Amino acid sequence: MEDLRITKLSLGAEKPFRLLHISDTHLCLADERDNERKNKLAEARKNVFGDGEDALAWSIEKAKELDALLVHTGDLLDFVSAANIDAAKKFTDENDCFFAAGNHEFSQYVGEAWEDKAYRDQSLDRVQAAFKNDIRFCSRVENGINLVAIDNSYYRFEQEQLDALKAEVKRGLPILLFMHNPMHTDEFYNYRRKVQGVQIAYFAGTPAEMMSDYDDHRFRQQCPDEITAEAADYIANEPMIRAIFAGHLHFSHETPYFGRMQYVTGGAGDRVARLIEID
Repeated sequence: MEDLRITKLSLGAEKPFRLLHISDTHLCLADERDNERKNKLAEARKNVFGDGEDALAWSIEKAKELDALLVHTGDLLDFVSAANIDAAKKFTDENDCFFAAGNHEFSQYVGEAWEDKAYRDQSLDRVQAAFKNDIRFCSRVENGINLVAIDNSYYRFEQEQLDALKAEVKRGLPILLFMHNPMHTDEFYNYRRKVQGVQIAYFAGTPAEMMSDYDDHRFRQQCPDEITAEAADYIANEPMIRAIFAGHLHFSHETPYFGRMQYVTGGAGDRVARLIEID
């Protein structure tokens, strides 16, 4: 399957340029450097996501063909392995890519542990070494437009991230915000629950009262803490943030977000991308 969506944004750029947004590649590689459990995990996960290497190669060729900067919103890796980290480093060594981490970037064995800061920090330095930009928070100015990547992959924002975002706003440039997990809106929540029929929306910033029927694990995982609620309110009300781009849900969708738009781009091993044309 190939799915290339086109999004046009008029932001007052110094000159027109393009981004190619990709997400959720889920590379499932392991070799003799990893243990037997991780090699078995790689085979099992390939049955779920297929050939992430093919999808990534397709994205690279599309970016070259369209003269677009690659932006990836996380889960390039499906789990931490020597082979997956090598593949990520090769990708970033050979291609210009702006990257925000997803939760799978730090997964030792998929679904085996509670994911929090302590769990993430077990592999953060090892994974970060494969990427050119800070995968937890980074900004990059392209033709007068500020690209900001922020890691909210555990459904949380942290104080230093919110402080850094506010500092970027003070630069006075239009911001495109890239993150792994989509932000909650009631409209998007209702679409997920009532149209798609899912029980768990998998958003950052969903109010606790709207998760009353979530199971205990997902409620505790996704219920916003104080700083996350503050960050969600700030993002919703800051006019310099002109659009949000996310992944995580494994399907592509566009939805209103407090006077602007939020764009979700699918992936999950498929040839899926979003061409963002900015002028």
